[in-house]
Amino acid sequence: MATCNTQKINPAALGLVGFGLTTVLLSLINAGVLPAAGENVMIPLAMAYGGTIQLIAGLLEVRSENTFGMTAFLSYGAFWWWLALLLILGHNHILDLTGAGTTIGVALILWGVLTLYLWVSTFALSWLLVLVFLTLWIAFFLLGSGALFAQPALTQFGGWVCLVCGALAMYGSFAITTNATFGRTVLPIGAR
Repeated sequence: MATCNTQKINPAALGLVGFGLTTVLLSLINAGVLPAAGENVMIPLAMAYGGTIQLIAGLLEVRSENTFGMTAFLSYGAFWWWLALLLILGHNHILDLTGAGTTIGVALILWGVLTLYLWVSTFALSWLLVLVFLTLWIAFFLLGSGALFAQPALTQFGGWVCLVCGALAMYGSFAITTNATFGRTVLPIGAR
């Protein structure tokens, strides 16, 4: 296949779509649009695409000497593996998660703390990334609070906020890929 791209490869396109697509599917479940049993479809996607693809993108960011991209993609790739393993091991009664709701809630809030500090770094990057990380830290705090306080409405609202986040990430991948292919800005990301 011939390519007209003479620019440097940007692994963010791959990492953002791995994150975004998996996030959209899980968010539709958390928001109540898709049934809770849909987790069984999301788990392999989390491992194969959300997790593995982001780990690959994060390692490619190491080669690009991009500290932010490396930290974000490797962290969220690990997040998807953690979540998938937690669900697999819990559903199969290998881990007893009875009464673990508050700990899961705190874990999600800690992911929110990581996301909050990464969000600060996006102030030097594109407006798109500012919005992706803004919606993500808010969603983590909502999802974590929903689990911590056993408030399904917070989890559902967090699902809706995270749906916006996933859609923004998918747009970011679309824009980076399209712009690189055309060799010019076709779809804006709010570069600074």
